[in-house]
Amino acid sequence: MNRKKSKLLIIIALTLILPTGCSLIRQKETEKPDQNPLAALNIKDWGKVEIELNPEEAPNTVASFIELANSGFYDGLTFHRIIKGFMIQGGDPSGDGTGGPGYKIKGEMSNNKFNNKLLHEKGVISMARVPTGFDTAGSQFFITLDDQPGLDGDYAVFGKVVEGMDIIMDISKVKTNKKNDRPLEDVVIESIKVDTFGHEYPEAKKIKQ
Repeated sequence: MNRKKSKLLIIIALTLILPTGCSLIRQKETEKPDQNPLAALNIKDWGKVEIELNPEEAPNTVASFIELANSGFYDGLTFHRIIKGFMIQGGDPSGDGTGGPGYKIKGEMSNNKFNNKLLHEKGVISMARVPTGFDTAGSQFFITLDDQPGLDGDYAVFGKVVEGMDIIMDISKVKTNKKNDRPLEDVVIESIKVDTFGHEYPEAKKIKQ
C-alpha cells in the first residue's frame, strides 16, 4: 500500500470515529445522573457547608454554578450581605452587590414561565438578581435562614444545604453595618467545588452583557 492510500484510509477512519465520540459526550450530558451534584463551600474560620444541587428543576442555573465554582470564580469572595432571619448573600466579585461573571442567565422560576417546583424553604440556595428583571442573575446567590414563601416564583431555587446549616445560622448572627447589611468583618468563601460524580453537565446558556 502506498503512502497516499494509507493517509486516505487514516483520514476516513478519523471521520468515522469523531462523530461517535461527540455522540457519546451528548449521551452523557442528556442521560439522567445517578446522583445530584454536591457543592462543598469552604468558609474561612467557619467550616464546610455542603449543598445538593438540583439540575432537574433548574438545569441551566446548576450548569452555570458548576462552571463558576469549578473554575475557581468564587474562591476568595465574601458573603457581602447578611440579614438575620432572612438570608446570607455572596458570590459577588465586587463585594457590594453590583458585580457578576460578565454574563446573565435566564431566570428559572415559575413567574418567568419556567417549571421550577422548588420553594424557598429554610436552607435553600437561590439566585440573586436585579429586582427589575427576571433574566438578570449571574453569579450572586443567597441561602435562606428560614422559610421565605414571599420569594417563591420570583427567584430561582437550585439546591439545598444538606450539611452545615448550623454554620450558616452562626454566620447569620455576625454584626453587620445597618445601612447595607454588610458584615463588619469579612466572611470569606475560601472555595466552592462541585462534585458531579462523573456526570458531564452541558455548558450553561448565557446572555451576554
